[in-house]
Amino acid sequence: MKSVYQSVLLVFFAVFGFIASAQLPVYNSYPAAQAVIFLDFDGQTINGTYWNSTGPIVCGTAGLNTSQVTEVFNRVAEDFRPFNINITTDSTRYWQAPQAKRMRVIITTSNEWYGNGAGGVSFVNSFTWGDNTPSFIFTALLGYNAKAVAEAASHEAGHTLGLRHQSSYNASCARTAEYNAGIGEGETGWAPIMGVGYYQNFTVWNLGPTPTSCSTVQNDLETIASAKNGFGYRTDDHSNTFVDATYTTFTNNQFILDGIIGKSDDVDVFKFKMSKKSIFRLNATPYHVASQNSGSNLDMQVDLLDGSQNLLNSYNPSTLLNSIVDTLLSEGTYYLRIDGTGNANTSEYGSLGSYSLQGNLIDVTPLPLRKLELKGISQKNKHNLSWIIDADEAIESQQLEYSLNGHIFQTLASLGVNDRAYQYTPTATGAIQYRLNIHFDNGKQSFSNIITLHYTDATEMPRLLSTWVSGSDLQVNSPTRFEYLITDFNGKVLLQGKGKEGRTTIGIPTLSMGGYLIRFTNGSASAVEKFIKR
Repeated sequence: MKSVYQSVLLVFFAVFGFIASAQLPVYNSYPAAQAVIFLDFDGQTINGTYWNSTGPIVCGTAGLNTSQVTEVFNRVAEDFRPFNINITTDSTRYWQAPQAKRMRVIITTSNEWYGNGAGGVSFVNSFTWGDNTPSFIFTALLGYNAKAVAEAASHEAGHTLGLRHQSSYNASCARTAEYNAGIGEGETGWAPIMGVGYYQNFTVWNLGPTPTSCSTVQNDLETIASAKNGFGYRTDDHSNTFVDATYTTFTNNQFILDGIIGKSDDVDVFKFKMSKKSIFRLNATPYHVASQNSGSNLDMQVDLLDGSQNLLNSYNPSTLLNSIVDTLLSEGTYYLRIDGTGNANTSEYGSLGSYSLQGNLIDVTPLPLRKLELKGISQKNKHNLSWIIDADEAIESQQLEYSLNGHIFQTLASLGVNDRAYQYTPTATGAIQYRLNIHFDNGKQSFSNIITLHYTDATEMPRLLSTWVSGSDLQVNSPTRFEYLITDFNGKVLLQGKGKEGRTTIGIPTLSMGGYLIRFTNGSASAVEKFIKR
C-alpha cells in the first residue's frame, strides 16, 4: 500500500458562511501545458482508487462562493506559475491531459469518510500513477477560508508531485516542528508551502530539511520539475541578457509589461529609450489577489541601468514585495533588470512568480538646477535630514515628503525657502523613505533623490556595523545590553548569546560562507538583520 501524507489540521474559531455556486467559473492558468492540476469544486463520487477500501466516496461541493473559488484558483495558480503545468477548474482539461500527467484535487465539505484530523490528504507521488487517484481538501475543517483552502490545495498537490513536509530544527538538530511555520510578519512574513502557510503572506516553495532529519534537505522546485513528473519549467519569457533585452516603447508617455521570474537564477531585462529629459516613474508589482500584495510569491528587486549597463540604482523596499522607481532621467538608453530577491525572513530561493510593470513619463522643462541632493542619518530616536540645492531659479516653496509603503509620498513638513536641514522623532516604525519636493518661482517643480532611514521606536536596537562579513566576527553597536539568535533562512538556530552596551564582537567561526539572519532582542523589542559571510 502506498504511504499517505496528511496536511496539518487548521481549525478556525469563526466559521465563515458559504454559498454553493450554481455556475463555477472556468479558469486555466497555462492552457498550452499538457500537464494539469484540476481544482474540482462541484462535488464528485470516487470509485476504484486506493481511497475506496470501504466502497464509493461521495463528496459534496466545496461550499464556496464564486469570489472564493476565484481566489483559491488564483493563489494556487501563482504557486505553480514557474512550471509547465495548467491549473484549471475545467474538468474537460483534466480528461484531455495525459493520464500520468494529471491530478484532481477535490475541494469538498465532505470529510466524514476520513475524519476530522486533517484539512487535506493525498498520496505521495500519485500525480504519475495514471489511475485517477485524487487528493482532497476539506473546506469545512478550514473554516471556508479561501486562503487556507488554497494553501492546503497547493500543499497537497505538492505531495502528489513527490514532496514531503518542510520541518524546523534547533541548533542541536532536534526537530522542533514537523511543519515549518516560518518567520516574520506583514507582506514579507514567510513560510514554506510544504510547512504551514496559513499564518503568513509570503508562502513559497523551499529548500530545507524534511521530517527525516535536519541534514535531509528537500529541493521543492527541482522535485516538482523533475523528469519523473514529466513537465518541468515554463519556457523563459524574457531574456537574461542586455543583448537580447525586451525592447519597449512609450505610448502616450506610458508602457505596460508583464513577465514571470521562473527560476532562482532567472532575471528579466528590458530596454527603453528616453527622447528627452523627463521624470520616469515605474510601478513594479508582483501578482496579488488583494491589497498589500496578498498572495504574492515574488519579492521584486528592480535595477535601473544606463545605456552602458552601469547600475544607477537598485529598488527593493525591505518590508514590501513591490518596488517603485521615481527618478529624473536624461535623454538616452536605459535598462530595467527584474529579479526575485530574498528579504530578512528568507532567501531568494522561492521568490518566483508573475509581475507587471507600468512605466510613466512626466514632462519637465529643463531647469538651471545643478544639484538637489538629500541626505539623512538616524541618531538615537531622531531622523536628521539635510540637503543641498544649487539652482539659479529662486525657490518658491519646499516640502519634505515621506512614504511608509514605497507607493505614496505625503508631506512631512512645509519648510522655509532657506531651510537646509530638518530633525524630528518619527511616529511610525520600520523603513521610512524621504524626498524633497521643490517649487521654483518660474512655476516648475523638481524632486530630490529618495533615501531610506529605519526607525525602531524610542528604544534603539543593536545594529550590525556591516552586513558583509569576510572574517570570523560580527561587529555590533548597541545602546543597551541585548540577546541575539543567529539562524539560517530555514529557521534553524545556529548560534545564540548575549551582548553588552556599546561595540560588541560576536564570533562566528563555525559558520560557513552564505547568508544568515540575526535576531536582536532588547527588552520587549526585537529586530532582524540579514548578513552574508564571505
